[in-house]
Amino acid sequence: MTHHQKNFSALRKSKNINYCTDLHGLPCIEKIVSSVEDCPEPINTTIIGRIPEWINGCFLRNGPGKFEIGNQKFNHWFDGMALLHQFKISNGQVTYRSRFLSSDSYQANKEHSRIAVSEFGTVTMPDPCKNFFQRFLSRFELPKSTDNANVSFVTYKGDYYVSTESSVMHKVDPETLETTKKVDWSKFIAVNAATAHPHTEPDGTTYNMGNSYTSKGAYYNIIRVPPTKNTAEETLDGAIVLCSIPSADKAKPSYYHSFAMSENYVVFIEQPFKIDLLKIVTSRLTGKSISDCFSWDPKLNTTFHLIRKQTGEVSSVKYLAKPLSTLHQINAYEENGFLIIDICASDDGLAINNYKVQNLRKSGEALDEVYNNLCRVFPCRFVLPLNVNQLTPYHQNLNNWPNSTATAIRTATNRVFCTHEDLYGADLLQYGGLEFPQINYGQYNTRPYRYFYGCGFRHLVGDTLIKMDLHGKHMKVWEQPGLYPSEPVFVPSPNATEEDDGVILSVVITPNKDKSTFLLVLDAKTFEELGRAVVPVNIPYGFHGTFNATA
Repeated sequence: MTHHQKNFSALRKSKNINYCTDLHGLPCIEKIVSSVEDCPEPINTTIIGRIPEWINGCFLRNGPGKFEIGNQKFNHWFDGMALLHQFKISNGQVTYRSRFLSSDSYQANKEHSRIAVSEFGTVTMPDPCKNFFQRFLSRFELPKSTDNANVSFVTYKGDYYVSTESSVMHKVDPETLETTKKVDWSKFIAVNAATAHPHTEPDGTTYNMGNSYTSKGAYYNIIRVPPTKNTAEETLDGAIVLCSIPSADKAKPSYYHSFAMSENYVVFIEQPFKIDLLKIVTSRLTGKSISDCFSWDPKLNTTFHLIRKQTGEVSSVKYLAKPLSTLHQINAYEENGFLIIDICASDDGLAINNYKVQNLRKSGEALDEVYNNLCRVFPCRFVLPLNVNQLTPYHQNLNNWPNSTATAIRTATNRVFCTHEDLYGADLLQYGGLEFPQINYGQYNTRPYRYFYGCGFRHLVGDTLIKMDLHGKHMKVWEQPGLYPSEPVFVPSPNATEEDDGVILSVVITPNKDKSTFLLVLDAKTFEELGRAVVPVNIPYGFHGTFNATA
């Protein structure tokens, strides 16, 4: 056990989700935010161990790959130019290629050799080629939305897109990684942006969320996209806004990175992590970045909104919880009159602003301090009673689920106050919590399930892979010193009969060893390594990925 692991052992459970840490001696990982060149032609990898021959398809990954333009540097990890990765797996062999997304932001930056489009944490300076009066006027323009889609690969109507949290996505050919079409949500429905984490039904119907800003204030919109295309060229045609939910604070909507979905409901979590619209509107004038317009308000509760997928009806019952912050949900399903929602959550929303590039490049005590100031993220479960009516009693726990410690107490006509249940045992504490959760999505999303997978966070990025068994909250771990695995993606084996029949794919970054990044393949059942495909290039740490199976 390393010195910084021992410090985790001293952590104790509290009523909150959060745990404080006092770690020392974290290794420097600055190379995970080093710019790289793309590699558009496929290159061979070196196989160590064995890649199962039944895996046939492309593992697609997205994340930032360029952190400076000319002599200007991006400030935030989320700002780096999108670099798309493809690991093509066939007959036990793997090839790798990567390509920078040909976004308008990327092209403008390249053309001007400077940061020409503002990103989440970086403000573009007025164009030096403009005269003084033009530069002065440009301060009064609304910040232009970026199309640097560096968060995830998603599918709509069977097509692949790369997405961030603006109104623009890019359609991408999964075979070549070439950008084939720019698609703007606002041309189809009245939204200003949409998340990079849609949910898809087995028939291909897709749900998402996006904000709209009107003279009456900010609204959260539930979006539905049809499952199939009528013509080969169409994209988001037929998308509708299922319902609009007004923000509790008209000028300060809550930030959300994703949402949850059960069989019959979309679940939106309105958290006390706020976006100040006035600050955004005046940001060009004040020189503030979008990230400067975010704030955490611990005086506010968290609200769970339930929306019926078939009708768009918003439940009049609001489910409240203490202030929490969540980026990623694990799963949600309905059983015996309850909606069970499992999420990764922390006690505040301040972590995002700490992921500045300069922080990720720190070393020694300065790096330890950044890490120790971050709230740990842990998996937890809320149990929401669906049948709240006039006969429902007040001031007693409505959760009668066996062996569940979550509570749900009716406090007013349409108010139920909920507390969570921890979805882990004490052994997760020494791994720094868990993020980037994934499940056997194709078979178990919106259904009762047993396993989820994620990254343990004993550093600013994932440094272990974890499999959690909800029967007993036992866990299995894959770890090797100096290696930093990314989001684990589950791929089911052919003719699978059990939930964990399959493999886990994860790209493992080696910041302290040159050109030795690899694709890791684990047996999802045993969590033992089956094989790895070593790539002879450096790859920065990315965000999200998906597996595109080939028939």
